[in-house]
Amino acid sequence: MKIKKTLILLFFLLICSSTYANIKVINALEEGGKLIFIRHAYAPGGGDPNNFDIRDCSTQRNLDTTGINQAKRIGLFFRDHKISIDSVFSSEWCRCKDTAKNAFVDYKTFNALNSFFSTKFSKNRDKQMKDLKNFVKNWDSKKNIVFITHYVVISEALNETVSSGTIIVANKKFKVIGTIETN
Repeated sequence: MKIKKTLILLFFLLICSSTYANIKVINALEEGGKLIFIRHAYAPGGGDPNNFDIRDCSTQRNLDTTGINQAKRIGLFFRDHKISIDSVFSSEWCRCKDTAKNAFVDYKTFNALNSFFSTKFSKNRDKQMKDLKNFVKNWDSKKNIVFITHYVVISEALNETVSSGTIIVANKKFKVIGTIETN
């Protein structure tokens, strides 16, 4: 019986701490001026196919129905919480653009958000990170800015590991405030 009570208490604490974390992130977003990094919604597989062509979505890993629905839930989260967005920027990869389109409709591409996971693109890492940091340094808005990108970019910029569709909120110094999972 004691074990059962302990498990119930642990479950309750886990739920409360998760809810508190979400409230903390939402409050930060309501203040504005935050960087919002979103890993693209679910696209089955890993990495890029050998025949990858940035101009041809049929050669890329793309969102499936689960990913499209996840992207729509991401947009719904921002609309439901009335989060002010200055601009939405996406990697040039189709799975990121499709996440942006399904979540926010309007977006611009920004090559600093492109993946550098494969050896074909790994040489771009340092320049992309420099370009992203310079962009943020010069960005000045009371609203939030959204970056829809890839695991490697988020890991490099924020030192965070993320699943598909995860929302990470940071300040202009790239200090993480919190995350929200969108499953």
